[in-house]
Amino acid sequence: MINNYICITCGVQFAATDEPPAHCPICEDERQYVHPDGQRWTTLAALRETHHNELTEWEPGLWGIQTVPKFAIGQRPLLIQATGGNILWDCHSLIDDATVAAVEKLGGISAIAICHPHFYDSMVAWSHAFGGVPVYLPAADQQWVMRSDPVLNFWEGDTLELADGITVIRCGGHFPGSSVLHWAAGAEGRGALLTGDTITVVADRRFVTFMYSYPNDIPLNATAVNRIVATVEPFQFDRIYGGWTDAIVQSGAKTAVLRSAERYIKAISG
Repeated sequence: MINNYICITCGVQFAATDEPPAHCPICEDERQYVHPDGQRWTTLAALRETHHNELTEWEPGLWGIQTVPKFAIGQRPLLIQATGGNILWDCHSLIDDATVAAVEKLGGISAIAICHPHFYDSMVAWSHAFGGVPVYLPAADQQWVMRSDPVLNFWEGDTLELADGITVIRCGGHFPGSSVLHWAAGAEGRGALLTGDTITVVADRRFVTFMYSYPNDIPLNATAVNRIVATVEPFQFDRIYGGWTDAIVQSGAKTAVLRSAERYIKAISG
């Protein structure tokens, strides 16, 4: 049967095939990993039988969408309610009727933007569920798209303005196109940065970190870290929302990025 198979380890959905793909290039890359039991696959239909999505309001106008129980790497996309149309930042594997209905009650989705390939997941299926809304991806990471579709838009340069006060910033580091989203109205108007794991909130939420490979503990070099800091410096933000539930720097986030970069570079420099 023809299916858009989903890798159970990274959660990325692939182009339709008769049989599951032999390999997942995303998991075979050193920034991810192949499951210890080998490459395994599921489908969206099967996932709908065992999982569901829950929506949580993190602050006025910002909603997290979490798959329960955890699937693949367990990231939490964020929905920004904006005057010109809602923006979905990042994606995951599960989209179902209940999720569509819940999101439609919040105003639907006008565009999707994603920080890096580990969060591409079922982005095409999400777009189709909301009428074929555009999905914006950095052109630098186009090779990691496993399911092509006309809804995908590959952008060049260092920034992309999705709406007034909502800007995607290409930082690089984890992937060449790794990005964050600046939401000027976030944090009660002080500005919020939605970072996925381009900038990752750590257990001590006074700090963040920067890595080439998180599961395999491969650090970035000082040049890459300095570039990340420099790309977000022109933007005002007091709060960071990372890619997972409760990964939040509630206040003082811009200082936390600077402090963390200094600590990180000192550590890798010996």
